[in-house]
Parts: sequence; structure tokens; C-alpha cells
Amino acid sequence: MISERMEKLLNEQVQKEFYSAYLYLSFEAYFAGRNLDGFAHWFRVQAMEERDHALIFFNYINQVGGRVKLQALAAPDWDFHSIEEIITKQLEHERLVTASIYNIADHAIEERDHKTNSFIKWFVDEQAEEEANAEQILSKIRLVGENDGRGILMLDAEMATRVYVVPAPLAANNQA
Repeated sequence: MISERMEKLLNEQVQKEFYSAYLYLSFEAYFAGRNLDGFAHWFRVQAMEERDHALIFFNYINQVGGRVKLQALAAPDWDFHSIEEIITKQLEHERLVTASIYNIADHAIEERDHKTNSFIKWFVDEQAEEEANAEQILSKIRLVGENDGRGILMLDAEMATRVYVVPAPLAANNQA
């Protein structure tokens, strides 16, 4: 059984992960509207991963005897003006999620909740990857510049190659 405080933090994280999926669908819509199908695809896959992250937390709360309490999602931004703006927002958002994951890890250590501490380590590693991906994309956007149509189309083609993979914690439990 987890503490009430940990249950609250984990439920808040479920909401944050679902919001992330919602936000990335908003990004996908922007890129689809600009006929940048590779970027749109990349953010669709990202949205699917974020949904999966929410489900991993959802499943964990149930596994440790907690109660899942789904919360309302705020409407994400949708009025974007540039690719760089979106990728910057993605990086900022991932940094907020990382801080939230670290907060859960800190509380797990403080509470001597070894089960949650072990569980959250996967997310600590995942967030390092999420931030690195956003930083790399942002770097490439800044390198080619948004006015370089050829460069953007080359990046768009690269983004289209992303493949969705069921995250290990869902695949391991056959709950994808």
C-alpha cells in the first residue's frame, strides 16, 4: 500500500501524462495543417507514448492498492506561429514533466517507499531521453532555419521514420 501523499502525486502524474498526449496531438494538428507529415507523425507517436506513460502510472496505482482518480484535462495551446516555437514548448514541457518525476522519486526515497522508488527509475531514464530528443530537434531546426524549405523538408522526412514501440513496462505486463 502506498501513502496518501504518494497516491496523490501518482494521480497527478497520470493527469500530466494524459495532458502531454493532448498537447502533442495539438502539435500534430499544427504540422498536419502545414503539410509537414513527418513532423505530424513524430508528434502522433509522441502522443501515443505519453498516453502509454499515463497508463503505466494508472496500472501501478492499482497494483499497489491505490485508487486511480482521473482528473480533467486543460485545453492545450493551439495557436502556434513557428516550428521553433513548438519544439521550444515541447522542451519546456518535458522539463516540467521531469521535475514532476523527480519530485515523485524524492518523495519515494523520503517515505522509504522502495517499490515506488524502483518503479519511478524507468521514468527518470525516459525523461532524460525525452529532453535529449527535444533538444536535438530544436538544434536541427535552428541550424537549418525555418525559411530553408529544403532543410525543413529533409527534417520532415527524418521525423517520418519514427516507429512507435510499446514501452517496456506495458509490454512486460501485456497491457498495451
